[in-house]
Amino acid sequence: MAEIVHLVEFLNFGIKRQTQMGISKEHVEYLQNLLLDKAFTNEEQLIEYGHDETEDFNFPPSIILKPTTVEEISTVMRYCFENEIPVTPAGARTGLSGGALPTHYGVLISMEKFNHILEIDEKNHQVTTEPGVITQVLQDAVKAKGLFYPPDPASKGSCFIGGNVSENSGGPKAVKYGVTKDYVLNLEVVLPSGEVIWTGANVLKNATGYNLTQLIVGSEGTLGIITKIVLRLIPHPTTDMLMLVPFFDAQKACEAVAAIFQAGITPSGLEFMERDALTWTQQFTQDFSIQVSDNHEAHLLIEVDGFDSEVLMKECEKILVVLENFETDEILFADSEAQKNTLWSLRRKVGEAVKSQSIYKEEDTVVPRFALPQLLFHVKEIGKKYGFHSVCYGHAGDGNLHVNIIKGELSDEQWENELPIAIREIFTEVVKLGGTLSGEHGIGLVQKSYMDIAFPEVTLDLMRAIKKVFDPKGILNPNKIF
Repeated sequence: MAEIVHLVEFLNFGIKRQTQMGISKEHVEYLQNLLLDKAFTNEEQLIEYGHDETEDFNFPPSIILKPTTVEEISTVMRYCFENEIPVTPAGARTGLSGGALPTHYGVLISMEKFNHILEIDEKNHQVTTEPGVITQVLQDAVKAKGLFYPPDPASKGSCFIGGNVSENSGGPKAVKYGVTKDYVLNLEVVLPSGEVIWTGANVLKNATGYNLTQLIVGSEGTLGIITKIVLRLIPHPTTDMLMLVPFFDAQKACEAVAAIFQAGITPSGLEFMERDALTWTQQFTQDFSIQVSDNHEAHLLIEVDGFDSEVLMKECEKILVVLENFETDEILFADSEAQKNTLWSLRRKVGEAVKSQSIYKEEDTVVPRFALPQLLFHVKEIGKKYGFHSVCYGHAGDGNLHVNIIKGELSDEQWENELPIAIREIFTEVVKLGGTLSGEHGIGLVQKSYMDIAFPEVTLDLMRAIKKVFDPKGILNPNKIF
């Protein structure tokens, strides 16, 4: 009952603030009449669309719109621009940085109806898609043609490709194949003023003017609303091999990552999981088929892929030679597709498992891969200093460590007032190591107060100026990044 009362109070607060932010009853009625059965103001839906997967935040919008055409989005944006109504674009709302939260209430434009793959161009190895297509659905569709779209975030079974473009998502395959930006050729975008543009051309090389395509990629929905995406594809690998390596020392596991690359091997996946990351996921999934001994501090999940099994076997042999320089327990080779799927499923569900255990904050740190052991050391030392437990995992081959800070026994005062200081210390160490604040989750709402650690004011001013050129009235996804 207390939770329901809290939500109602929160919604009432939101309604009061909506008026302050330039959204009135008349605006809501106009938009309802404009989109008819594609407009929603039901309280339950407003609360549902007021959150993503970022902690426990909820900012119910005034109205949810679910357009189906570019023209509808253009008309809505033109009206909102003229009337200075805040607009938040949203995809599947699987984000972890609060990027799709309508913090200024107003209008939420859901892209869920833009869910069609428009063309798979087998001759040019390209696909044209709408942004509301689930990433795995897109991958499966091109795989059926023998083609491969590699970026594969943990939420690929539910996240939208448009959200991946907005956040420049990565995933396990990024270590070999790169992240979303490396596959985006061209974008159709509705600007805050309602104008519709294409940012580039459907070609592999383009030295014509400023690269607006890559400016939109990773801009977190603050510069325009993506309505079509052209992606390049590559041939799909025909075979892969996977091993799980237990380490008695977590920092040594991190050291082994760089050693593998120094030996001339580029895995298609190289994932790090601290002990708690794996055991908590086993409890969450009730899958205990992988044995984790008491003295295992961390595991590396290593995959190689390609078109020749003999070549891959030789790569695995080279990896084993490298691992002989480290103290590891018995290495598990996945001997079937079922076992491979089990291992990858455990890795992909770590985030959900941690969330089920406790209130937590997740930091998406990234450093040069050789600095990964130092990063892990600093995280644990800062944890000791401030009294928090952390569960670390991530894309070790990229130096991308997800640091999950667990509330556990911390008091509300510590959580609200001391933890931001601790996080600032973590980010300061990250930047000292040559890294930055986010590898793939974006800045959004929750990390914006730390941007001064990564950039001097002159750089931030340039970014703010770019935002103002695209969105002079500041209506599109306000209160994000800066």
